[in-house]
Amino acid sequence: MRRLMFRTLCALALLGTPLAHAADAYVLKFATLAPQGSTWMKAFDAWGKELATKSQGRLTVKFYPGGISGDEPDMLRKIRFGQLQGAALSGHGVGEIYPPARILETPFLFRSHAEIDVVRATIQPAIDAGFRAHQYELLAWMEVGNIHFFSTKPLASLEELARRRIWQWQGDRFMDAFFNANGWSPVALPITEVYTGLSTGMIDTVVSTPLASIALQWASKTPYMSDQSMATGIGAVVVSNKFYAGLPADLQALLKSSGAPLSKKLIADTRRDDQKSLEVLAKATRPLAGMQQNTLDLAEQTALSRKAVAALEAKAYLSADLDRQVDAALTRYRSRQPK
Repeated sequence: MRRLMFRTLCALALLGTPLAHAADAYVLKFATLAPQGSTWMKAFDAWGKELATKSQGRLTVKFYPGGISGDEPDMLRKIRFGQLQGAALSGHGVGEIYPPARILETPFLFRSHAEIDVVRATIQPAIDAGFRAHQYELLAWMEVGNIHFFSTKPLASLEELARRRIWQWQGDRFMDAFFNANGWSPVALPITEVYTGLSTGMIDTVVSTPLASIALQWASKTPYMSDQSMATGIGAVVVSNKFYAGLPADLQALLKSSGAPLSKKLIADTRRDDQKSLEVLAKATRPLAGMQQNTLDLAEQTALSRKAVAALEAKAYLSADLDRQVDAALTRYRSRQPK
């Protein structure tokens, strides 16, 4: 009798094994503003296929591209409610999770991508810890390109920007501080309403990257572009801690290990294609007279950026300690470069 019961239990256990494996499947619902076919979505699609292949179908990614899940604050809200588990975010979204990381977007702080890479590597552990403390796992760092001014009409001087209808991403405290330091009064809109705003005249000037301007079709409305970029836009690929913690150890390891190569590809592809987009737009657009490199007072703009950073430190949006680490790393790097 005991032997029969033992055999019966073994048979039931074996019958249950396929069911256990079938249930051991996880879907990462992932949102991004990046349009289908864009540089970023091509990298994400390849990443999703890699995860599915290496996990033998146990970890798949369902993408929601092109802003169909709403603006970045909407995406983060849906992640909190469990409707999404991950997202690719620009600086605005990064600031909703861990604002101090936005020091890397400070206008006129960096002179080259090499400087950005060195400084970011120095503070990356702090950024990783900051995301984790706010219930997100940072999988990959990314960029959205070099930020320029784009406008529907030319400028006689920088001072004229005070009378322009400059778009500001709704709720973006970082750019708000920069605009305030310059005495500019922006028009706050969700990013999903920028194209309509340019079409109706609600706004006439935007800050964007060449790659994003083309991908989001803003370039068709803004025939004037500044020669001088003012910063490199940051971004991040994140998943919720809840989703990450719910994965088996092997899938956690797979997801986490996929981050470094994804980051490397995203940054390299974005820098390459942003430069190509800049060359395309340089032929198709006209320079903003007041924003040409030879008339832009970099010393003055750097001082205004410092003023904005100080204001954000006072409000605890940025971290004075992390900002000093950035300054120190930048000073060390520059001191080692040939004169």
